[in-house]
Amino acid sequence: MDKDVGGNAVVYCEGAFGTPNGKTAHGLVRHGKRFRVLAVIDSAHAGEDAGAVLDGAPIGVPVVADLASALAAASDPPAWFVVGLAPDGGRLGPAARTALLAAIDRGLNVCAGLHDFLADDAEMAVLAAERGVTLCDVRRPPPRDALHFFSGKVEEVTAPRVAVLGTDSAVGKRTTALILVDALRRAGRRAEMVGTGQTAWMQGVPFGIILDALVNDFVAGEIEHAVWTAWAEARPDIIFVEGQGSLLNPAYPGGFEILAAARPTAVVLQHAPARKDYDGFPGYPVHPLERQIEAVELIGGAPVVAVTVNSEGLDEAGTADACARITDTTGLPACDVLRTGPAPVLAALAL
Repeated sequence: MDKDVGGNAVVYCEGAFGTPNGKTAHGLVRHGKRFRVLAVIDSAHAGEDAGAVLDGAPIGVPVVADLASALAAASDPPAWFVVGLAPDGGRLGPAARTALLAAIDRGLNVCAGLHDFLADDAEMAVLAAERGVTLCDVRRPPPRDALHFFSGKVEEVTAPRVAVLGTDSAVGKRTTALILVDALRRAGRRAEMVGTGQTAWMQGVPFGIILDALVNDFVAGEIEHAVWTAWAEARPDIIFVEGQGSLLNPAYPGGFEILAAARPTAVVLQHAPARKDYDGFPGYPVHPLERQIEAVELIGGAPVVAVTVNSEGLDEAGTADACARITDTTGLPACDVLRTGPAPVLAALAL
């Protein structure tokens, strides 16, 4: 992938902004460094502020109905049209494809983290060549001769490693990890995050991999290499590793490789107390939090030291009650880092 990708951008999130399927757009709005988001496209929230939709506080990024409105509302000319959708299965739907073709026709570069590669779409490729624009497929697998096999060099890393895992997919693991890193940096500590998905790369996280673009034999080695590289190049006091899916999710069972290859010294577990079924899979109940903690500790050997709460479906009082119940039942500190900050988590990590 082109490391020069980035700049002023319009983010396409039609029908999904403010929902789990808009998590890539959410990440770009909240913590984007690679792209400067000028507008978000989602007709359901047209006329609102992106920050107000997500977190109740305006940030000056308008949500608009379509590309023409985005171009009219943008404070500066955009160079990129970024797909902020994260649908189940990572496929490009017909409506999104039409929107991308329109953006290419208007001379915008396009960046997407889906499993349907833009450059493999003949019509898009031809149009992009005609307009002289770039198609960036973030999930395109790297060449195999560039991949790493697990070697044990992670044992050279002397910084504590904290895995931010979750009890489901699209539950807030990456956002929590970034908030923890930012809080420590503000306190004068050297903290780094190792991203493991396409959104972290699109946000501009400097160290990481895109786990579900890799051949399985190299997943552990690539995780190890990313952790080792973050330590070798930045010499951080602490490294946070972004989780993927959850250990018990039926469609996205993730975290096993992170526990095995990153060798975390502690785990922070992200949980949505009001979520009854696994994301996108009605009829598959989320396993109890206590079972998930047991599974993480059994497999990884590292303790879960705190639970961070995704407050979807809960108001402020409901979130506080949920945190209190989690602490009562697990003995662990629990907080919503978006609403109340990460202090309890940092205290649990002795940082």
